[in-house]
Amino acid sequence: MRFIMSLACLLPATALFAAEPKVHRDLAYTEPKNERQTLDVYAPTEGKDHPVVVWIHGGGWQAGDKTEVQTKPQAFVDKGMVFVSINYRLLPKATIKQMAGDVAKAIRWTHDHVKEYGGDPNTIFVMGHSAGAQLAALVCTDESYLKAEEQSLTIIKGCVPVDGDTYDVPMQIATVEQSRAERYKKKFGDADSQKDLSPVTHVAKGRDIPPFLILHVADHAETKGQSQRLSKALQEAEVSAKAFSAEGKTHDTINSDLGKTDDKPTQALMEFLDGVLKKK
Repeated sequence: MRFIMSLACLLPATALFAAEPKVHRDLAYTEPKNERQTLDVYAPTEGKDHPVVVWIHGGGWQAGDKTEVQTKPQAFVDKGMVFVSINYRLLPKATIKQMAGDVAKAIRWTHDHVKEYGGDPNTIFVMGHSAGAQLAALVCTDESYLKAEEQSLTIIKGCVPVDGDTYDVPMQIATVEQSRAERYKKKFGDADSQKDLSPVTHVAKGRDIPPFLILHVADHAETKGQSQRLSKALQEAEVSAKAFSAEGKTHDTINSDLGKTDDKPTQALMEFLDGVLKKK
């Protein structure tokens, strides 16, 4: 309970009272409106300057939807945070680079508009599962995406990728069997593109990269190896980073259980938020 109480002390008084979020659906973050470039906002009913979570769904860069959030909106609103769940364009209609561009556009929209929903535009956390984990990590390490939206990494206060397997795309392609390697190559392109779309490529000192908490399934060799690879790269660049190994979870349940009070990865996540917000 310590981390819940300490986080509560940092957040507005309304965070102490569970209430149904105020939900605003299908808000366009770019023009012309396209359902794949919309987002949903879940906000506390009262208060202002709430920290903000931007959530990026998974689905292999070719499926998934912003509505697939399980208990997350209620869990974060109960902690006095605004929860923003985004859609983005998918394969084959968009490249992964364009998807990362969509994520940056959604973050820019959030920064510009979240005050209208009680959020703090300068306290944004970016999180995502699976393909969404790769996109979250990429946008939080490669500053070019936010720069294209006239923003910078300084508005991002933390990044939480959840069970991603492509923080180092060439490493993943070299690790898996040939049939899967070919599928990754089809999605990520040639060797230069694979490297450019790998978050580890862009990790360096002095780039305002935010703190990372990298959640992964304990007994999944690929996501464990990728998480440790990213965590080590960040630490070597003097960026605060930790890989959390989730025992007893699968690729699906580490996502679907996130937000449940008795869930160990959720507890680690809330402790991470607590630590970051203390330094604010």
